[in-house]
Amino acid sequence: MSNSLLYLFDVERIEVLKGPQGTLFGRNTTGGAVLINSKRPEFFTEGYFTLGTANQDHHKIEGVFNTALTEQTAIRLGFSQQDYDYSSNNLAPGYPQSGMKQNNFRFLLSHQTEQLDVLFKLHGADWEGNVKPVRSKGYIADLSTGELCPPELAGSTACTDNFGFNVGSDAFHDVRLDDNSPHSTERFGGSVEFNYRLSEDTTFTSISSVNQLDRLHTFNCDASTARLCDGGLGVDNQTVTQEFRLNQQLGEHYFIAGLFYLDEAIEQDNQIDLFYDARALLTAGPAHFFYDNTVDTQSIGLFGQFDFQISERFTLTTGLRYTKEDIDYVATSTINVPAFAGDFDGVTVPGWNFQGDIEDNDVSGKIALVQKLNEQTSVYYSFNRGFKSGGYNGALAFSPDEARLAEYGPESLKAWEIGMKTHLNDLHLNLAAFYYDYDNQQVFMNQQSSQQLAAPAQVLDNVGHSKIYGAELDISYTPDNHWLLMAGIGYLPEANLDEFINLNGEVIRDNRLPFSSEWNLNGLANYRMDLFDGTLSLQLEFDHQSEFYFDQNQNPYAKQDDYTLWNGNISWESEFWRLSLWGKNLTDEEYSQIHFDMGPSFGLLQDLKGEARRYGVEVTYLF
Repeated sequence: MSNSLLYLFDVERIEVLKGPQGTLFGRNTTGGAVLINSKRPEFFTEGYFTLGTANQDHHKIEGVFNTALTEQTAIRLGFSQQDYDYSSNNLAPGYPQSGMKQNNFRFLLSHQTEQLDVLFKLHGADWEGNVKPVRSKGYIADLSTGELCPPELAGSTACTDNFGFNVGSDAFHDVRLDDNSPHSTERFGGSVEFNYRLSEDTTFTSISSVNQLDRLHTFNCDASTARLCDGGLGVDNQTVTQEFRLNQQLGEHYFIAGLFYLDEAIEQDNQIDLFYDARALLTAGPAHFFYDNTVDTQSIGLFGQFDFQISERFTLTTGLRYTKEDIDYVATSTINVPAFAGDFDGVTVPGWNFQGDIEDNDVSGKIALVQKLNEQTSVYYSFNRGFKSGGYNGALAFSPDEARLAEYGPESLKAWEIGMKTHLNDLHLNLAAFYYDYDNQQVFMNQQSSQQLAAPAQVLDNVGHSKIYGAELDISYTPDNHWLLMAGIGYLPEANLDEFINLNGEVIRDNRLPFSSEWNLNGLANYRMDLFDGTLSLQLEFDHQSEFYFDQNQNPYAKQDDYTLWNGNISWESEFWRLSLWGKNLTDEEYSQIHFDMGPSFGLLQDLKGEARRYGVEVTYLF
């Protein structure tokens, strides 16, 4: 797709909640949650307007206007538009450079009285473009013998796919394919949040939301100029949520309880066309699969959490949640196949038509103890039990059996964590160690089709009992008014699947989870100084990941070596103006975002490259 599900602008803060969630608010999760908070309307007039340009034909317009309508009501409007190309370079003649145009808007209205706070929000997005193409990473050295290339040469001009194709260039971002793969996203939604103060210590909260998403994403899965594999994923998603919360301050103690309800309807219109050009010669093999799936989910959760101040040094937190989810799905398919050699119109025949329902319910919860050692340092110990219901992943399938296997079961998690938070003058340090014990963990895996000439699919499946453990350290230091220094280290020595069955029917145990690098390092240095009646800011940051695999098979061809991304920003800001020079991937690091194994049918992996060096300038008028 566009490698991003949303574009963030005018954001007040982003909160990352790790581990099982659900005893405070929202839907139950086992792996964590990310809370994105837009800036709320303020009771004065302000705003900004930004123009930006960058390499790769990148143009940006963004603006925000905030004002008070009355003493109790204020509004905030924002919009953004980005138009850019990807780093890929298509060597096939006659095809445009791939890129995306994103339009986003937001409207917020805040009404505040002594007893009532109301926040109304509308948001929308309209994206159009041509999807970022994948590079063919063929690994066949000799078609006559089936000899394979070594992993370090896969995708180079020394190797081909099963059909003798390669890109014809060893340049990292070069591709060669019939790249006519449009993408469109239309998203619209709104929410209303009421906070009513029943008393000085008691608040009742109601949050209602409605969201609509229409998306079409097409793709060339053989990554070549031949029409061997083309497809599209279409989705219409409608989601309604309602939450009620009661917040109660009980002296030194605090209590929250609530009800969460979700009603989600997903309609999928997917298709994949295999070996279209071969219809000129064959009747067995070429096929066009069409999938019409609907998945309706209703989820209800009752939750509560109590913070009990045992003493001046100890605080005990306990929470429980009951979750019940009902999922109904219908999976239908038709298949178009040639009736004779040269039949490009084909004959459409029924594929499968079946339905199912899934009902899951369980109790999750947490218990945590915070111990205050002194004014600067506290330690905490926590245990969480998480639960996530099963469901149906209505993606691509090539037989009734594969479509039925798209149903997956619930997962549960026991999570232990111990940590410390301390600060000494301008030094802040957070340290945590964790141990996760999964039962029937749900994992997206690359699974080959049972059909001889079918493309593989990414399936969501349960992998049994799994363990993940590691540690994290975050440090921030402000030695004076000019400097801010930050660093983070994440260590994940164990992140392994229990077991799964591979293409050959073998039971594989203890393989590492996809995308789980052992080491993650990051850092930031920011320097600020007064200059020309304004403030000059210099910032340099990096993010490092050690090597990892893109799929559960630990396929050496689907391995990403360790890499480091450096980003920088130089900005000057006065009362009314801000000028910024920015750069991403400053060292032009070559890395991949996804490898998808196309298996024996194609003899290649789809290789979605990370973006090359980007740099640009932005001018902002502030008012």
